[in-house]
Amino acid sequence: MIFLDDFIIRAALAGIGVAFAAAPLGCFVVWRRMAYFGDATAHASILGVALALTFDVSIFSGVLVTALLMASTISTLSGRGYAMDTLLGVMAHSALALGLVAVSFLQGVRVDLMAYLFGDILAVSRGDLAVIWSGAAMVLGLMWWRWSSLLIATLNPELAQASGVNPRREQLVLTLALALVVAVAIKVVGVLLIAAMLLIPAATARAFSSTPERMAVLAICIGCASVVGGIYVSFGADTPTGPTIVSTGTALFAAASILALIGRSLRRRG
Repeated sequence: MIFLDDFIIRAALAGIGVAFAAAPLGCFVVWRRMAYFGDATAHASILGVALALTFDVSIFSGVLVTALLMASTISTLSGRGYAMDTLLGVMAHSALALGLVAVSFLQGVRVDLMAYLFGDILAVSRGDLAVIWSGAAMVLGLMWWRWSSLLIATLNPELAQASGVNPRREQLVLTLALALVVAVAIKVVGVLLIAAMLLIPAATARAFSSTPERMAVLAICIGCASVVGGIYVSFGADTPTGPTIVSTGTALFAAASILALIGRSLRRRG
């Protein structure tokens, strides 16, 4: 397809694919207050990059396996007497530091750390697009399949248990989905900004949502708007594209927060 020869089109499609994958999952991250969990999983992906380059396998595979192992380790240890915030802090920063140290030992391999830390969306190829959209389709399919079970396990674990839904199993489903999102998003926004793509669209949509499903759909729309707007602003202002996408999402969050505050004020007066 000729239109895919335009790197701007490929960048926009890649960002939209990440938004479709990250936004609905981000809703569960917000509801479960798992923001740091996403950070720890994302930071582990740098170690995955180093391992992938060491063993000469695809970056996607290395990042996916490492992110999945990190998320599974955190899920396992969290129920065994470890304080969650402390555990996440230690794991997140240790994984990032170990990854950076591991990359420094690679001989004869040129690694653009800035691209992995902050993304390089303008360098997305057709092959990258296929990987991103395949991963996004898997995440969306997983969310569609497990939506009701995930929702009840999030809202009330005791009720979920009584209804025959295993909360630990649903936690593992979220873990798998989160690892997939990290693996597909690293090329677009980088390790340090993946958590922002998960959280900001979902947090923005929350103020205007009366149902979980509405929040998920709005989060996808806001994520796509952040991508398209961020790419446009990046070209106009000659700024880094990945951080500009996140900054655009932040501006939308600020605007939504102000509108919600005004709306509450008017309702109280009325």
